[in-house]
Amino acid sequence: MDPVRYRVLGTTQALRPDGTPVPVGGARLRALLTVLALRPARTVPAALLVDEVWHGDPPADAPGALQALVGRLRRTLGADAVESVDGGYRLVVVADDVDVHRFERLAGEGLRALADGDPAKAAVVLDDALALWHGPALADLPDRTAEAARWETRRLDVRRGRLTAALSLGQAEQCLPELTALCDLHPLDEPLQVLRLRALRDTGRSAEALAAYEDVRQLLADRLGSDPGPELRALHGELLSPAGEPTPGWGGGRGGGGA
Repeated sequence: MDPVRYRVLGTTQALRPDGTPVPVGGARLRALLTVLALRPARTVPAALLVDEVWHGDPPADAPGALQALVGRLRRTLGADAVESVDGGYRLVVVADDVDVHRFERLAGEGLRALADGDPAKAAVVLDDALALWHGPALADLPDRTAEAARWETRRLDVRRGRLTAALSLGQAEQCLPELTALCDLHPLDEPLQVLRLRALRDTGRSAEALAAYEDVRQLLADRLGSDPGPELRALHGELLSPAGEPTPGWGGGRGGGGA
């Protein structure tokens, strides 16, 4: 039994080459695998493993408890899956076989394609990246707040990029429900609001777009004491223009997901 892929974007899992899961029972065992998988083929110091797995409440014999837990993980994954190295342990796996690292590679590739003016390629690659998510990031880490938040932010970047590609491909009607839901969750995210207004405009709902702009303008003023940024203002000007033509010098969004 020698699984070659690991999931940490959701409940931590180990997968055999044929895709069937290897049962990884026990919260601490899954936490240990999560910490190791976040650092593929890299030595993880024993002290860091203890801190992450037991979250500041280590057992009396922490090194012995960690060694026993690593033994259990080897029995689950295979004897060669986890190497003992000076001062710590290492998961024997290439980065692309851990979903979070594959996600990052695909995200970079897709957002570069978008920036290079290839929304069709960007859509395909970013869909592949987003399909790797099966739940909240690092769900099995006892204290996952900061690290998980970083990956959730990156996921939102990719969703913005995917929606930008969809608008460029003339799919405003299809992506408007997702944009509306995301803007409800992140009302102060101006790049998302730009995308929603563009989608409303592209589906012939310019009056709704103007009303939505006013709602965003008021929200920014109330919560942040600021005016809308240049992209929102440029789009507002476009919506007000009689011919409905894009404002000169405005390209409809930033590449790389920040539309």
